[in-house]
Amino acid sequence: MSPIEPSGRATAATQLRAATGSLSTAAIARIEAERPWFRDLGAEHRSWVGMIVQSGVQGFVDWFGGGGADPGGEEVAIQVFGAAPRSLAGVIDLHQTVDLIRLTIDEVEANIDRLLEPEAAEEVHRGVVRYGREVAFATAEVYARAAEQRGRWDARLEALVVDAVLRAETDETVLSRASAVGWIGRGDVAVVVGAAPEEAAGSPSSVVDAVRRATRGHDLDTLCAVQGHLLVVILGGVQSPEKDAGVVAGLFGEGTVVVGPVAADLRSAHLSARIALDSLRAAVGWPQAPRPVLAHDLLPERIVAGDEAARTEAVEQIYRPLEGSRGELVETLVAYFASGSGIEATARALFVHANTVRYRLGQIGDLTGLTPSAPRDALVLQLALVLGRQASLSPNASL
Repeated sequence: MSPIEPSGRATAATQLRAATGSLSTAAIARIEAERPWFRDLGAEHRSWVGMIVQSGVQGFVDWFGGGGADPGGEEVAIQVFGAAPRSLAGVIDLHQTVDLIRLTIDEVEANIDRLLEPEAAEEVHRGVVRYGREVAFATAEVYARAAEQRGRWDARLEALVVDAVLRAETDETVLSRASAVGWIGRGDVAVVVGAAPEEAAGSPSSVVDAVRRATRGHDLDTLCAVQGHLLVVILGGVQSPEKDAGVVAGLFGEGTVVVGPVAADLRSAHLSARIALDSLRAAVGWPQAPRPVLAHDLLPERIVAGDEAARTEAVEQIYRPLEGSRGELVETLVAYFASGSGIEATARALFVHANTVRYRLGQIGDLTGLTPSAPRDALVLQLALVLGRQASLSPNASL
């Protein structure tokens, strides 16, 4: 069928314009009857949806009456969605929006034959299909833009949360912000730090997205941000710090990746962050460190670097337990190192059987988790002995 004359198009547009209100009302009634999700919306959101439907119908009539040239996506988006708040995209999803547009178009088409003469109705049917396609494209664009804007905002908000944790300023406001970007708070927390990858310089968001993809499916909460030359990842729901950090370790740049000690929750995660950062600075002293490495395993490097938390850890978690065993384990450990780590030589120095020395060395391992015969563990134990003795002296005795 050939296109209708301009006069016929103008007449059809006038008839459609007169019926705009009834068509919009009929479309809303059909949506309400057939879509339970619409009935569950609050009154304000239902009114916004109604405005979108009305704008869509009015926009079609204006477009058709104006000659029916190819409608631009930007123009359609402004016409149909311009009056609706951006927040509506967070209330009804893309599928629901496309669904309500389809029902609106169906309702308009169902009434065309009743409103118009047959020769005009055919042209309007074709126009509805064309305009409906453009509205669908415009809808997808609106949601894509909303998602992009929301993503940028979420990234900034997440970076603020991570920065607050690093500065030990995790108050209720920060916890609320963390929740807004997906932090559930499902268990223990550990902070993982290391060099940011090269691509972070041009696209920090791509690194953050990669971290989120890596942790997806591992039952881990994730907060992530690029802080200067560092990548900081806060993991929640941690079961095994080293294993869980291994999920994201490959996303860091070159060099050591350090896992801070476990904290009880996000509020106390700054303790994990501080120790992780101090450990990263000291890690240059152990080029062969595994990746990731626990901050605890960098204890000797941290002690040498003057890390007060490391000195305290060595005294309280290593020396004190040994000292509490009636002194014989400290005495045995001192003799063992003085004898060149020889079992027989240690036994002679202590006037005990060699098996007694072996038994005591086993007890030391059970208490501290360190094996005296392992070179690196031996270094930690010797440092703990030195620090423990210094801590045991009174101020007067040290003069």
